[in-house]
Amino acid sequence: MSNSADSPGTGSTGPGPLRRLRLRPVRMLTAAVFALAGLIFFTSFDTAKGTDIRQDGSLLKLSDLIQQRSRKNKELDESNAALRDGVESLAESDDGSTRAEDERLGGLEKSAGTRKLTGKAITVTLNDAPPGATAKLPGYPEPQPDYLVIHQQDLQAVVNALWQGGAKGIKVMDQRLISTSAVRCVGNTLILQGRVYSPPYKITAVGDPDRLKQALADSKAIQTYMVYVNVYGLGWKVADDGTVTLPGYSGTVDLHYAKPVQ
Repeated sequence: MSNSADSPGTGSTGPGPLRRLRLRPVRMLTAAVFALAGLIFFTSFDTAKGTDIRQDGSLLKLSDLIQQRSRKNKELDESNAALRDGVESLAESDDGSTRAEDERLGGLEKSAGTRKLTGKAITVTLNDAPPGATAKLPGYPEPQPDYLVIHQQDLQAVVNALWQGGAKGIKVMDQRLISTSAVRCVGNTLILQGRVYSPPYKITAVGDPDRLKQALADSKAIQTYMVYVNVYGLGWKVADDGTVTLPGYSGTVDLHYAKPVQ
């Protein structure tokens, strides 16, 4: 009889305490998991501050971040241009300047590229080679990846040749160039004045079309580029545009430079 009372399968006094002991660690672990989840949610909320933390620059691909900043810079450029137009309109009404001073200021703005420019123009279009491009002429090696994309020196060669040909103003894509503009490429994208562009690249110049086209033909750098056009299929097109109006440069004209540490 006493053995039946001590049997682990028949009495309620045997397994009950053991079961409670086995459940306590599980309950404690569950509580710890919920506490940790709550801490994570609170930390995420505190970090986000009401914004989408997925848009944080540290979590984005570099290319996505560059495109995001490019769009923001475009919006700021457009806003700055609108404000500048408003200021100039107010200044024209009565700024206390003489007619001679206004004419001198207008000439300086035209030379600086901050005013619109209208005249006959040509547009040069450069583009990467088509996918799967191979050497189209005998005696040339099969292309390396670098042979098939537009490089910074290609764009610079066109811009320099157009200036050499007497261009009165140049626009790359939708932006007017000024004396401090720098045409730079990162990978196969163009970065110009804080904004990013992908090929095809269009460069429009106002000036004498015949002189501009002759300057392009005379450029040694462009002659080298034309070898890649004929052999590997890089894009090249020169077109007369008739009379066009280039926009004025709308960005900042302040110079940014390093300063020595005191």
